[in-house]
Amino acid sequence: MVVPVFRPGPTFDDLIASFDRQTLPVTDFEVLLCDDGSGQETHARLTEVARTRANVRVLDLPHSGWPGTPRNRGVEAARGTYVQFVDQDDWLFDGALEKLCDYADLHGSDVVVGREVGIGRDLPSRIFRRDIPRATLGEDPLLEMLTPHKLFRTSFLRANDIRFPDGKVRLEDHLFVMQAYFAADTISILASEPCYAWVKHPGSASSSRIDPESYFPHLEAVLDLVDAHTEPGRLRDRLLRHWYRGKILKRLAGRRMRKYPAAYRERLLRVVAPLVQKRFGPGVDGGLAFPHRIRSALLRAGRWEDLVRFAMFETDMECRATVTSAAWSRGGGLHLTLRVTITHDGHDALVFETTKTGAERLVSAAWLADLPGDALLAGRELRNDRVDLVLSDIVSGESGASERALATQRQPDLGAITVTIDPLKTFGPTDTLRSARLTAKIRRAGWTFDVPVHADPDTLARAGRSPFLAGRRCELVATDDGGVELRREWPGGRLRDSAGRAMRRWRARRK
Repeated sequence: MVVPVFRPGPTFDDLIASFDRQTLPVTDFEVLLCDDGSGQETHARLTEVARTRANVRVLDLPHSGWPGTPRNRGVEAARGTYVQFVDQDDWLFDGALEKLCDYADLHGSDVVVGREVGIGRDLPSRIFRRDIPRATLGEDPLLEMLTPHKLFRTSFLRANDIRFPDGKVRLEDHLFVMQAYFAADTISILASEPCYAWVKHPGSASSSRIDPESYFPHLEAVLDLVDAHTEPGRLRDRLLRHWYRGKILKRLAGRRMRKYPAAYRERLLRVVAPLVQKRFGPGVDGGLAFPHRIRSALLRAGRWEDLVRFAMFETDMECRATVTSAAWSRGGGLHLTLRVTITHDGHDALVFETTKTGAERLVSAAWLADLPGDALLAGRELRNDRVDLVLSDIVSGESGASERALATQRQPDLGAITVTIDPLKTFGPTDTLRSARLTAKIRRAGWTFDVPVHADPDTLARAGRSPFLAGRRCELVATDDGGVELRREWPGGRLRDSAGRAMRRWRARRK
């Protein structure tokens, strides 16, 4: 393992402890702590770690100020068959190294992308839906995870001279990993086993606002690498779309765009607008989601004020999910009908009109009407519309919040969404959960809204309580803020008359 180190904090102990919990014998793996000129205090700390562990070596290096050079020195010094890069604030799951090495041995992998788990951060999920012994760049979701936290065959890195750039280079991870992806014979994804814990800490480099003039030349270096290894066409467009969407268009979206100071926004647009014209052909736009296609069309047309207006339109949309009827069946199922509204300035925000060709065109934002081509057509996105009903924000006394899926409806009629919940599947026989809120996750035309479900107490009161289900009962209860909770009776216990009290409070507020 190669670990770049610079003045580590207390969480470094968690990393070392995770090395001690690996199931590989200590004679079968080594840990290279590559100290980037941290000074005497860190040197003493690392020396003590190595003194008590025969498989740990410390490399004392001049200060470079960035992790690329320490990682390169680690690869040069590595004696193992594989190199796993680990950052000093992260840690490995128990047995991860053995699972990764076994998977690489089994499939002859040059690169293994082990399942990463975000600690305090959200991570892409599509890449880790299933194991892929031989993943294909451009077809499988390899670009979703371009961090260096992967297992690489040491001889493969050396034979292809795959290195991190020295010095302070933004997107150095992307440069390194893409070199490896283009050179590899076999790239594997191990999704079925958690391997790497990627921990979010305040003040990390990724959380700061970029400097446009210095950041985007580094992005161009990544784009140069893609261009050098692909021919014009579908594969290149698909790869370039990843950076266009993630590094440019997302920075111009919604709340992020709206919060920029005007001077910073102008600096950003002055840099990215010519970059887009030069580096991203029209074929790149075709695979973008509907909101990004609109954003891209405005950017290409030089309509900067409308880009801001579009960001305001997105953030000012209001989504509301309301229970219009609720009933328990004799078999114990809970049947709900919901109405979802998405409005802007009191009017329907997302209204589509069927064109003569059968396409669905957005017509509710008239100031976008003159956008060219298919920028306002959302057929693919509308076919992917869905509503997921979940239990969230648990108030049972358990530590932490979580979610439980209840029901899903695809391509819904937002005016009447009918779902059925089975409490016996929601609450297991040993479940201690007593109460949780109903939340709706609504995907509409490429936008996603996470909203609480609302209901008036009269509607819920008419539903009553569930029949006895394995000695338990459930009920829907209106909360003081107009939300909805699903509450379960403890075995042998009694449900409080909370529904009646909530209804009386609601009626009192209406008087």
